Amino acid sequence: MRRREFIAGLAGTAAWPLAARSQQHERVRRLGALLAFAENDPAQQSWIKKLHEGLEKLGWQIGGNLRIEYRWAAGNVDRMRASATELVGLAPDLLLAGNVPTTAALQRETRSIPIVFVQVADPVVLGFVASFAHPGGNITGFMAVKRLEWLKSMAPEVRRVAVMFNPVTSGRYMDGELREA
Repeated sequence: MRRREFIAGLAGTAAWPLAARSQQHERVRRLGALLAFAENDPAQQSWIKKLHEGLEKLGWQIGGNLRIEYRWAAGNVDRMRASATELVGLAPDLLLAGNVPTTAALQRETRSIPIVFVQVADPVVLGFVASFAHPGGNITGFMAVKRLEWLKSMAPEVRRVAVMFNPVTSGRYMDGELREA
């Protein structure tokens, strides 16, 4: 399974081929999203709005050719696990994981449905992917290398980038990404 075939949303990358999107009989794609926070969290709602806007710019109509099933863990690990099981049971075309705990919960449930993570500092160290260049398996996501590539494509004049992170909480995870970038 190729990584680029299923990277979705945020940075303008489509998860599925868009060539047939204008056809009336196009099949509805299903996305399962597992988010660690509460549904009424303002930051999460802002993120969801941006996700929807990005998908719509790519030709996806939420409720039309794309159905999204959200599950909100609200910081509850048991709820997260149950929601991961439930989402996998729905057999979506793609799973979206909001962060490390949701990625881990989905990984425990499936090795066949593609999973795209959004906020995972070093997926190699965490065991989600085999390497940055060749993630393998069914998991991929938005890694520092790709974020820098997108930044460079949007602002080619940028020559230096500073990265801020808390070395106590994410230092060992950032090492791998910064080496790759």
